[in-house]
Amino acid sequence: MTTPAPLDDANLATRRITRLSVGVAVVLIALKAFALGASGSVSILASLTDSALDLAASLATFFAVRWAAAPPDPEHRYGHGKGEALAALVQSGLVFASAIFIGWEALQRVLDPRPVTAGAWATGVVIASIVITAGLVFMQTRALKKTGSLAVAGDRAHYAADLAANAVVLVGVVSGAFLGAPGLDAAAGLVVAVWLFWGAVGMLRAAADHLLDRAAPEQDLTAITRAVLEDPRISGVHQLRTRMAGQVMMIQMHVDLDPALTLEAAHAIVVEAETRVLSHYPTADLLIHADPRGLDQARDGVQAATPAQPLDVAPPDSDVPAEAVRAPAAPKGPWS
Repeated sequence: MTTPAPLDDANLATRRITRLSVGVAVVLIALKAFALGASGSVSILASLTDSALDLAASLATFFAVRWAAAPPDPEHRYGHGKGEALAALVQSGLVFASAIFIGWEALQRVLDPRPVTAGAWATGVVIASIVITAGLVFMQTRALKKTGSLAVAGDRAHYAADLAANAVVLVGVVSGAFLGAPGLDAAAGLVVAVWLFWGAVGMLRAAADHLLDRAAPEQDLTAITRAVLEDPRISGVHQLRTRMAGQVMMIQMHVDLDPALTLEAAHAIVVEAETRVLSHYPTADLLIHADPRGLDQARDGVQAATPAQPLDVAPPDSDVPAEAVRAPAAPKGPWS
């Protein structure tokens, strides 16, 4: 698991990589428009259309990450992080449209093959596109490791698909221009369309998970729980909730403390637990509610927990499988 960068550094990294993404899209469009005019290749047309939509998607990402980085305000108390998911949703829609257009055009060329002219120019442009796109994907991968940005992940996903698609386009151009097989050029366009459609499905799923507040992966939930339970004064964690808002993980939980503790002592224990969690997830927005140990269980007719019998999770050094840990009691309200 990669520890995310502090939020300011992460926002700076996303702004930089989105500027680069827009610049690359503009360069690729210019190159491919020239190659299309010279060759008439349907593969080049497919790739040019994809790059044009890449520019639209990159612009959406460019503005979305800046909006998502804006601090909370009275109307958006949890910040604007969902803007990244909206950008990914726009990206997936554009890629779906691209796949449909390219598939239709390629199908027409399969039924009515046309020769590919100026093959040398077209081949050179495709090779240049592959090199430029590979460099961008490499830079996006580095930025993604630092930020975990959903918008950058969506941008990287469609440029990674472009990288593979350009390789297919290269096969189509070479086949149509040098091997006298224009039908292969059209077939390559169909392969690109299918590839883009599949990539759009993946982006749509990721955006939907984000917008519908899908919980963090199990490994993150385990890491959070273990960090909290490092303090033996905390005997249990329950009602742990997580969701993502852009690059910020929202974390809420209840912890069980000795009911004899003073409010000041309980507060100090909770603050220490928050510090331990934030050392693993420095961009998290964390809320921990302290419960007097045994109060909820007694009210619900459940035996109070002891250090040897934890409430909902095994202690950090436990060998008890996750599936064997008792599920938490039913909540009493939507945020109880």
